[in-house]
Amino acid sequence: MNGISFIKMHGLGNDFVVFDGRRDSVVLDMDDATAARIADRRTGVGCDQLVVIEPPRDDDADAFMRIRNNDGSEVGACGNATRCVADILMAEFKRRDVTVQTVSGLLEARGLDDGTVTVDMGQARLDWREIPLLKAVDTNHIPFSLGPLTDAVGVNMGNPHAVFFVDDAEAVDLEKYGPVLEHHDIFPERANIEVCHLMGENRLRMRVWERGAGITRACGTGACATGVAAARRGLTGRKVDVVLDGGVLGIEWLPDDHVLMTGPVATSFSGILHPSLFGVH
Repeated sequence: MNGISFIKMHGLGNDFVVFDGRRDSVVLDMDDATAARIADRRTGVGCDQLVVIEPPRDDDADAFMRIRNNDGSEVGACGNATRCVADILMAEFKRRDVTVQTVSGLLEARGLDDGTVTVDMGQARLDWREIPLLKAVDTNHIPFSLGPLTDAVGVNMGNPHAVFFVDDAEAVDLEKYGPVLEHHDIFPERANIEVCHLMGENRLRMRVWERGAGITRACGTGACATGVAAARRGLTGRKVDVVLDGGVLGIEWLPDDHVLMTGPVATSFSGILHPSLFGVH
């Protein structure tokens, strides 16, 4: 084996190592330790998440997308990664519309004339059992707090989120509070933690601590959750711009509860990974 091909991509700085498991079957058997080695920014390629494109499991899908955090753990959804994979598939199939399958369901994506990609991220799930939470509570006002962070909104966008509205998202020590809140007992499957404030009419500033990945420059599902949370609280309408560390995502919470996310896609480089990182010699 000479090596395993990959593409390094990002959505607003949320970066991924993308493998094509349809071509290189060895990546289909990647375990947590292997994923963590590849994601290491000093000794591997380095990324927030690893993505493997696999054959679809559903006739309505163009491909299946598997996602691992940089600690090796698998997650159900990633909005920025979905845009990146959709961009690859649209170029491959020479179409402007593709359907990406994940463990959380089918995600329809569309390429726009300005080069951005819109993804229907599915329905926002708001019941405490769907997020999930440890016990029955009002998910618009989850009764727990840590330091300056209190009164969170719970949203599931294929993965669990807790959104905190604060006076100044920049001032929150997310590196201190994020990991504690991620592992709080009220979240049996852990949670992504967002802090945000209102910048102007229908414009939000958001920072994120991602479950299993830490602070990232952007989180697509987090932006979706934040847009939904702001509308639930009456702070904005159902169509907003969410300003992240890496740039801006457009979020629209439709009347049928589906959430549309629109943003850019970028390819950094491609390369060949030494097979020893997969334990192949």
